[in-house]
Amino acid sequence: MTDTSNSLTFADLPLSEAVIKAVQDVGYESPSPIQAQSIPYLLERRDLLGLAQTGTGKTAAFALPLLSNIDLKQRDPQVLVLTPTRELAIQVAEAFQRYARHMKGFHVLPVYGGQDMRGQLRSLQRGAHVIVGTPGRVMDHLRRESLRLENLKTVVLDEADEMLRMGFVDDIEWIMEQTPEDRQVALFSATMPYQIRKIADTHLKEPATVEIRAKTATVDTISQKVCMVSGFNKIDALTRILEVEPFDAMIIFVRTKTATVELAEKLEARGFAAAALNGDMSQALREKVVERLKKKSLDILIATDVAARGLDVERISHVVNYDIPYDTEAYVHRIGRTGRAGREGTAILFATHRERRMLRAIESATRQRIDTMRLPSMSDVRDIRISQFKEDVLKVMSMGDELEVFREIVAELEQENTLSYEDMAAALCFMAQKERPFPDAKEPEPTRRESREGRERGERRDGERRGGRERSNEGMVRYRVELGRDHGINPGDLVGAIANEGKISGQSIGHIRLFDSCSSVYLPEGIASSVLDVLKDAKIRNRPMALKPWVDDGVPMERRGRREAGRRDSSRGVRREGGRVRPRRGNDGNR
Repeated sequence: MTDTSNSLTFADLPLSEAVIKAVQDVGYESPSPIQAQSIPYLLERRDLLGLAQTGTGKTAAFALPLLSNIDLKQRDPQVLVLTPTRELAIQVAEAFQRYARHMKGFHVLPVYGGQDMRGQLRSLQRGAHVIVGTPGRVMDHLRRESLRLENLKTVVLDEADEMLRMGFVDDIEWIMEQTPEDRQVALFSATMPYQIRKIADTHLKEPATVEIRAKTATVDTISQKVCMVSGFNKIDALTRILEVEPFDAMIIFVRTKTATVELAEKLEARGFAAAALNGDMSQALREKVVERLKKKSLDILIATDVAARGLDVERISHVVNYDIPYDTEAYVHRIGRTGRAGREGTAILFATHRERRMLRAIESATRQRIDTMRLPSMSDVRDIRISQFKEDVLKVMSMGDELEVFREIVAELEQENTLSYEDMAAALCFMAQKERPFPDAKEPEPTRRESREGRERGERRDGERRGGRERSNEGMVRYRVELGRDHGINPGDLVGAIANEGKISGQSIGHIRLFDSCSSVYLPEGIASSVLDVLKDAKIRNRPMALKPWVDDGVPMERRGRREAGRRDSSRGVRREGGRVRPRRGNDGNR
């Protein structure tokens, strides 16, 4: 079958509306080769023999069409997926759940050894449309008759050669004998040894064959590293790496369009020149963002796979896979944004222990071992900041005559207050660095709970802080924007529009406050009226910002926000007590 995956989108495939919507939510835009070739056959309920390596996107290749054929009214199992390990069973079950997010009432159940049998029995009694399990535990349930397959439509044998290697062939044969004769069978295997071929010949009827030859890619100019982030807050881990790792420009890859905006906001709030790049942006806006990267007014792009296709900017020295890709081909495309034309590049991959399977697949596809990198400690961050501060001081000291007036001021301070030069220098250093303090080198690494609490605190602050610390509004003017939470905007939208349309550095933008129907933003004094006119007409989500100077009506904004919220809550039958929303009590006192 011809590979049409480059021209196809998922919307071109006859998948159900709910499944296509879920695929779009996840951020997929075009199918991988195995998905493009397998999905039409499985939708037609044909048997399928798929030859493909781990990491080619085969889980979606069978999950998407099988979900499209599910009858939600029938609660008996309609799909049985057999996997060699419980880890893979969990991953496949999670994939089904992810792709079925818009299918109301859908249930998938993973069953495997080492898990409480009573819990599985209760779940089977409640009913599940899809069962994903290891052969041994599936056999246990079949023998107990807790799993009945009378209404089964499809059996998937995932990684059949691995099940052969683990000695499950006889189990598979026995399970297949318990399935209805007219069921559909999809068999996926990286290799086709004799015993797997025998299973295929016995149980598949006139199968369609899809073979995806593994594309090997050796990228000699790219240094590949993996950072294991289990137990760490990913944004904190990324921030440490950005502080310590020397880079010119960087692309950070995430899976979804929404994640590009969210991560860009968080990095900007921490003082990095970052912007999102995704398919929801107009072509003109995307070109502006890329141009800023080329002209060095921007250092970091957060992008999806599709948005970054064809991007070739010479100064990109690093690629970070913030979200591990679902297939190896995507990984190779991603890291190919650096190390081009013989230049050296660095690729950093974030992974958890549950993603080690994909990590091994990536190493196989690139034919390179990916070395594990140590997450920088707070001591490393402190050392780097101190080193950078010393360099900045030495650069300023070389300015010569421009420092003369400050030498006079220092001399006056020394005479008037009998201060030592060391104390004055220390005080001036503190003043210069107080907005970017040196972290405590002895600060303990966060526990999972501390990481989670810190993340929640940080996310609450991100919309109201710029440059990674609370900023003074001195020298700033407050402006009103006629868009707020009710219009679905976020701080990143405001920063992006002001920076791109008004050519104002993101670092110069002060506090942003979002309210229900409007927002406020602090901008530097002295902005030209022509720039303000441009910002007045600039649009966010196709709505004009209508930027204008803030006029205080005498009510503090914080109190106005609470008052408006109270009015809105009252209309919904709730009231606020102590900052919390609580339901109104009825006459009988019951909530």
